Amino acid sequence: MERTLTAEDIAAGVERLAQAIREKHLGQPIALVGIRSRGDEVAERVLTLLSTEDHWDLSFGVLDISLYRDDFEHLHENPSLQESDIPFLVDGAHIILVDDVLFTGRTIRAALDALSDYGRPASVELAVLIDRGHREMPIQPNYVGILLDTRRHDHVWVSLEGSDGVDQVQIVAKENR
Repeated sequence: MERTLTAEDIAAGVERLAQAIREKHLGQPIALVGIRSRGDEVAERVLTLLSTEDHWDLSFGVLDISLYRDDFEHLHENPSLQESDIPFLVDGAHIILVDDVLFTGRTIRAALDALSDYGRPASVELAVLIDRGHREMPIQPNYVGILLDTRRHDHVWVSLEGSDGVDQVQIVAKENR
C-alpha cells in the first residue's frame, strides 16, 4: 500500500511550522538552521514566511551532518559531503534546527553534535516538516508541520521542488519480515 502527500499538504505543513514559530518568537532574534539535505529547503521556506514580519532579526544557516552520523560506515562507499554554512555567531544564539522528517532521532543527535562545533547556543529547538514517530533517542520536536502515522518499517520518501523537482511525500508500506 502506498500513500502520497501533495504539494498542498507540504505547503500547509510549512505554514504550520512558520505560524507556531511566529507565535512563540515574534520579535525575538532567532536563527533557523536547516539540516542537509531537504531540511535546509524546509528551513528556507519557513524563513520566507517569517521574513514578512517587519523588524525581526532572523538568521539562516545550513548544517551538513554527514561526518557526525553514527551510521556513517553503512551509508555509501564514498558519501557525498557538502558544506555547512553558519554565517552567524552560534554562541548565545537561539537556534531552531529544521529537518524534513523525524524518525529515530539519530539525525538530530548528529546535528546537535555538529552544531556544538560552532559554539554554545543559548537554546536549541527542533522544527520538523514530518514527525513519523518510532524514536530510538529521547528527542522530540518543538514544532511539527505534519504528524504522520506510520509503521516502523514503512518508508517515507520526501521530494522537494528545489532538490527533486517536485513537492510530494510518498509513504510506502513495507511488510515485516
